[in-house]
Amino acid sequence: MQTSLKLTSRLAQLGTENAFEVVNKVRALEAQKKSIIHLHIGAPDFKTPANIVEAGRKALADGFHGYTPAKGLMPVRETVAAYCERFHKAGKVDPDNVIICPGGKPTMFYAITLFSDPGAEIIYPNPGFPIYESVIRFSGATPVPLHLKEENGFAFSADELLGKITPKTRLIILNSPANPTGGVVPKRELDKLVAGLEKQPHVAIMSDEIYSRLLYDGEQHTSLLSYESIRDRTILLDGWSKTYAMTGWRMGFGVWPKSIVADAERLQINTVSCTNAAAQMAGKEALEGPQDSVDGMRAAFDERRGLIVRELNSIPGFKCILPKGAFYAFANVKGTGIPSRELETKLLYEAGVSCLSGTSFGAFGDGYLRFSYANSAENIQEGMRRVRECLAVAKR
Repeated sequence: MQTSLKLTSRLAQLGTENAFEVVNKVRALEAQKKSIIHLHIGAPDFKTPANIVEAGRKALADGFHGYTPAKGLMPVRETVAAYCERFHKAGKVDPDNVIICPGGKPTMFYAITLFSDPGAEIIYPNPGFPIYESVIRFSGATPVPLHLKEENGFAFSADELLGKITPKTRLIILNSPANPTGGVVPKRELDKLVAGLEKQPHVAIMSDEIYSRLLYDGEQHTSLLSYESIRDRTILLDGWSKTYAMTGWRMGFGVWPKSIVADAERLQINTVSCTNAAAQMAGKEALEGPQDSVDGMRAAFDERRGLIVRELNSIPGFKCILPKGAFYAFANVKGTGIPSRELETKLLYEAGVSCLSGTSFGAFGDGYLRFSYANSAENIQEGMRRVRECLAVAKR
């Protein structure tokens, strides 16, 4: 008997993260013994530092096997609060306003959900992390894209952003350093933005600062939590995945305004209950322990950054500015005459190089490809050689 299940129509509004779809394609090709250079996924190619692994192992041995409070273990939240005061210059952070989550996505899901109603507007970066727009649409709110432009180094203009605020605006999502572009917003633009937001008290801000430890060329991170005038309506999203090579540990945190942290906690209880207990103790060690591994990874990424940008700019039809943060190069490929989605597929199946079309990150990503340089210099060079050769063959 054929089923006749009827799913919610809201599913049509829910997008995806194309990186994981490409992962499946890559695995299928590798199962056929095809050689693939991985330049698609936003995951450090380093192992989690040994002191962090040992802290997680010890926590398991010591019996950290059960549920924790929904917000997370208090000693871990205290460590996060101290870290935010020290690194994000966030003033005095109350550990009761910290929620430890399994990754960064829960914080963005909770924030969008809390400010969504039919007719509500949420401003988000485009090109930007695809889950922003996906969840906004799924929530029933109206997504309002903020176009990040190559000529501005993929940093937003405060004037342009402030011009998009209406009485219907509930939330602004910001991300610096940014995925997929590596763009970093200058402090002067943040200063201008905050001055404008002081006149818009009905607007909340979610600041995604997951790449804040990965900055280059002397750039200094400025957290929106460092601005006292908007701290009571700013949600900080940060975590361990990128900084400490802990993507598989699923560890993130949010710092919430006191007025809504209980509402975010209710969402945590209704979705994931709490975060893995032993992983939380590993996260505590990551923030409190030696930071030399972070410095080492950043130095390696910096070298690869220069390498991949030089290589990309040597390929006919490609043009790539030097990113200031994260570990992505967002290459303009309009000069090839090949649509970016088609080029993504061509490079995967013909060159054995996985990357992501800019359209995976929003409509304004059309004409670009994102390459992750979270891979070895040798693999980056081999990948770029394959891309160059593939396009040369196509032109013959």
